[in-house]
Amino acid sequence: MDTSLENDCPILRFDHLEFYVGNARQAANFYRQQFGFMVTAYRSLETGERKAAAYVLEQGNIRFVLTSAFKPDNPIAQFALKHGDSVAAIAFEVADVNQVYRQVRQRGAIAIIPPTEITDEMGVFRYAAVQGYGDMLIKLIERQQYRGAFAPGFVPNKISSTDWQDRGLTNLDHVVGNVGEGAMDKWVDFFIKVFGFELLVHFDDKTIATEYTALMSKVVQDPTGNIKLPINEPAPGKRLSQIAEYLQYHQGPGVQHIALATNNIIDTVTQLKAAGVKFLSPPPTYYEGLAARVGQIAEPLDKLAQLGILVDRDADGYLLQIFTQPVQDRPTLFFEIIERHGATGFGAPVYT
Repeated sequence: MDTSLENDCPILRFDHLEFYVGNARQAANFYRQQFGFMVTAYRSLETGERKAAAYVLEQGNIRFVLTSAFKPDNPIAQFALKHGDSVAAIAFEVADVNQVYRQVRQRGAIAIIPPTEITDEMGVFRYAAVQGYGDMLIKLIERQQYRGAFAPGFVPNKISSTDWQDRGLTNLDHVVGNVGEGAMDKWVDFFIKVFGFELLVHFDDKTIATEYTALMSKVVQDPTGNIKLPINEPAPGKRLSQIAEYLQYHQGPGVQHIALATNNIIDTVTQLKAAGVKFLSPPPTYYEGLAARVGQIAEPLDKLAQLGILVDRDADGYLLQIFTQPVQDRPTLFFEIIERHGATGFGAPVYT
């Protein structure tokens, strides 16, 4: 059976990531003040919403939606209680929700929300959802006929130039998921067979390992290369690995980290640190012999070392990257800031 999606109905791009959180207003403030996102739209009690508040945050081509429930018996509240503030949905924009939904269902996706159409004075908005790994959903969004603020029910947020400071973040580079031991190949096959993705690269427990911990990882991407989804699983080690720890505290599979692209990582990281974002520090010996390992790059190595930015090179070029500490008390969700100069890989492992 042909498992690829028909060419006339592709996945166009990431539409948004939706987080279920304990307090959406406070979370929106955090991402605005520290990461420089702009709150562009919202829905709440004051707009007539009675079940959950939601704030739409944007920077460059990145869009987050932060949602929290008003009552504890709401599934949104139950999700946040179980997992902490976490990505509840990866949303893809598609040209035709009905067609893509029908195709992915035929290929084995589990239906969660059938194709749904909402209209208001700004046009027609369509969406559907299927089950992803863990409790996370994969949403399909069709918005070509909608001109409003994100979706029906949302109102635009009035923004003044003093309300936010852009940090230079441009795109979602990739979204990394953690699954249980032995489940990685199942989910890689899911994205290949159901969504028509392709295997980009894989790392085994010999590639990403220390004396104590190891993990295995495979990366799938859509045919355009715009959507990249690394999937990790833990491998046996002498102590609890980062992946196993995540699964323990997240209470199951989920999105581990989100990579945000920038065109000037030195400027972006400088701004983020000044705003209070905490980053991991590489081992003290990391920068010894770095120039010999990665070759010539445009950025000054002393500045990269001062900021703790990592460098890696592959056959196509080099990349610069740095990882935040987890953004909540649980050792779960964190962010990566990445700048690519031709490189298509994901960096040599430094932390496991």
